[in-house]
Amino acid sequence: MKQLLTEKPKLLRMIEVEPPQIAGPHEVLIKMKAAGICGSDVHIYHGTSPVATYPRVMGHEIVGVVAEIGKDVSTVKVGDPVIVDQITACGECYPCSIGRPNICCNLQVRGVHIDGGYREYMTAPEDALHILPENLAFTDAVMIEPMSIAFQSCARAEITKDDRVFILGAGALGKSLIKAVLLTGAEIIVSDVVDQRLAEAQDLGVKLVINSQKEDLAAKLQEYTRWGPTVSIDAAGFTGSLPLLTELTCNAGRVITMAFLDEPSPVQQFKITAKELDIRGSRLQNNKFKEVIAAYNAGKIKIEGAVSHVYPFADAIAAFERIDSGDPAVKKIALAFD
Repeated sequence: MKQLLTEKPKLLRMIEVEPPQIAGPHEVLIKMKAAGICGSDVHIYHGTSPVATYPRVMGHEIVGVVAEIGKDVSTVKVGDPVIVDQITACGECYPCSIGRPNICCNLQVRGVHIDGGYREYMTAPEDALHILPENLAFTDAVMIEPMSIAFQSCARAEITKDDRVFILGAGALGKSLIKAVLLTGAEIIVSDVVDQRLAEAQDLGVKLVINSQKEDLAAKLQEYTRWGPTVSIDAAGFTGSLPLLTELTCNAGRVITMAFLDEPSPVQQFKITAKELDIRGSRLQNNKFKEVIAAYNAGKIKIEGAVSHVYPFADAIAAFERIDSGDPAVKKIALAFD
């Protein structure tokens, strides 16, 4: 079978290897159908991920069809369309003991710490699989994983309908967050520096948008909220974003950070203490695949339409080169398997 190997930063190779074999009674062999290229995959490719190891088969937004099952598998059958949870956890550490395996002390993420889905076949335990909604194309279904990240962020923020939620950044992550926050009934304000992204945010249902290159961000937030947003979510992830949000967020508010930046952010502790801000990290997702799929099946969220380009898996290297070209038409690429 073919698999895309990141031997080291900036070196991708499509190689032939033997297909994996089921190794246990609860394991499942999956024939891959589609895989998304995430920003974190690009960071691994560039060598800027603080957590990835090499050589690595990337790919954590991964869907396929069950090709074979172990003798004790009971939750899926051959032919089922599935998405693979990206998390593997030890089940023994403190976070696991309190129901937070997404931050397991021995966490291994498929495509980051262990091999993921940029290959024609992979194995996974049955409890890592979720059956896909009917009639959802595989290349659209890869977006369930990033949507689960957004659901996790909302859960960490404990958003209610009375909140005024500020989302910094309207890129791919920002749009997923918008869809998730809309389900809470809270008012949403979105800021970006690209008018097209803000227009897309409005198309999703956001009424209040701010181009921070053209308008005074702090002044507009005060105009829209009086006291400032009660929840601020960082979907931009630059060095100054955390200190910016501690400045902008209302007293007693919550700030959600999702970025994986190595460089320090110059945050003033005074802002956190004086305002009694809650600064909360949000990493991956905790049992959110089921919630996303249920919301989609109930017609509460739309997953289709986020992927702008589809490349055959055989052309995966060209897909990464296209991303590196800076083509503004590229918003999200999915790799499609035969």
